[in-house]
Amino acid sequence: MFERIKEDIATVRERDPAARTSMEVLLAYPGVHALAIHRIAKRVRGAGLHTAARVLSHLGRMLTGIEIHPGAQIGRRVFIDHGMGVVIGETAEVGDDCTIYQGVTLGGTSLTRGAKRHPTLEAGVVIGAGAKVLGGFTVGTRARVGSNSVVLKTVPPGATAVGIPARILGDDIEARREAQAEKMGFSAYAVTQGGDDPLSVALHQLIDHVAEQDRRIDQLTTALERLGGDRPEGCDGAPLDAGRLSRLVD
Repeated sequence: MFERIKEDIATVRERDPAARTSMEVLLAYPGVHALAIHRIAKRVRGAGLHTAARVLSHLGRMLTGIEIHPGAQIGRRVFIDHGMGVVIGETAEVGDDCTIYQGVTLGGTSLTRGAKRHPTLEAGVVIGAGAKVLGGFTVGTRARVGSNSVVLKTVPPGATAVGIPARILGDDIEARREAQAEKMGFSAYAVTQGGDDPLSVALHQLIDHVAEQDRRIDQLTTALERLGGDRPEGCDGAPLDAGRLSRLVD
């Protein structure tokens, strides 16, 4: 028990730059307290004392603002940062080295007793503040869930899920954007990889597409003029300011 608490403290100090001393973490980090109480409650439940285990869990919620059902499986080096409002359901499984921020719910969508109703987080998953992960599916190793997202289906390993309902951001988005930026002479994607909202990604792609169409039309009209033809009507308007539009979307 005490070795696990020491490990929890070391985990907090590694991942939270605001944690200055081990004593500060021990006394003032509710995530550490909630995990310690959960381990006791889980042992009590394992002894067949289900009501006593739920009472311990309830006391833990009163003390920390974090509700972890005694039946939940919690791995090692899990960091619950801030923690207020976190809810982890009975059949939830949280793998090693996961990070969970305040307001997260690992909830269920089924009322079937004995079924796998809550999600499984594999190792290294990060769940952003306010996110809801609902259902008995898996969030893959080192996947990320954006703040306030609502996840209702499996998230592949290493992927990022954002939005309501959450959508998976493709790994090739950044590469495609940089390639397009090189062709067009500007970068329409001045954001960090994996941090884009799906709607923002779609708008950027539309802007890129229209800008590329403008470029090709200009090439065609120039070639037509060289062959002695007249410049078509409507081709003399102001070009699309793709850079400005992209900044507005960002």
